[in-house]
Amino acid sequence: YQRRVHGECWKNSAILSSSAKMNIFSVGGDVLHLLSIFILLRKIIVDKNCRGISLKTQILYSVVFICRYLDLLWTFAFDLKHCYLWFMKLFFIGSSCAIVYYMRFKSPVCLTYDPKSDHFNIYFLITPCALLALAINEYFSLSEILYAFSIYLEAIAIVPQLMVVHACAKQQSGSVERLTGDYVFTLGGYRALYLINWIYRFFHEEERHWIVWISGAIQTLIYLDFFYYYMRARVQGKNLILPI
Repeated sequence: YQRRVHGECWKNSAILSSSAKMNIFSVGGDVLHLLSIFILLRKIIVDKNCRGISLKTQILYSVVFICRYLDLLWTFAFDLKHCYLWFMKLFFIGSSCAIVYYMRFKSPVCLTYDPKSDHFNIYFLITPCALLALAINEYFSLSEILYAFSIYLEAIAIVPQLMVVHACAKQQSGSVERLTGDYVFTLGGYRALYLINWIYRFFHEEERHWIVWISGAIQTLIYLDFFYYYMRARVQGKNLILPI
């Protein structure tokens, strides 16, 4: 079988295969992903609020990471790269579940959550992704179906978050809180760097992972509008303002 790690394929051996070597784009993507989580944890734990954050998106990410990293139950190798990957898997599962817990149950953070803004029905995202995973996967097994499901779901998991950002912006004359804007930008930036990583690998390696690549491209496209307004605000040295 193949070991799945953060959207990449890792062959079942003690040493990473040449097709799975990390490069500056994939490492940069991981750094941005970690940074996005640290920004959100800072907002929740230090500022003790989750205004402008979608609980539904955080629930979707928890589902994504749990489904994708089930191989934690049966795989581990004692070398530096695999220890790094194993730690990353644990961190993504643990942090996403902790964020959901804080937003749903932990006072005073949960008191700042606005369910009226976070009204998107996530079953409209989960159901088609589940059906697509059953129909299109690398081969028909439980682990591969769950992996494909996690890839499809991650591509659109940001939709509730973007809707919450726009809803909160309307309440504040288009203004978006700095940490919320930074969180969404770094989260989207991580996937954009992974897209560059896949393009790089397309020209330098023989393996093709079309499910991951196409889903990642769709995910990056969803962010483009936000990227434009975020970068324009930063270049101009102004607060992030969205059109309302």
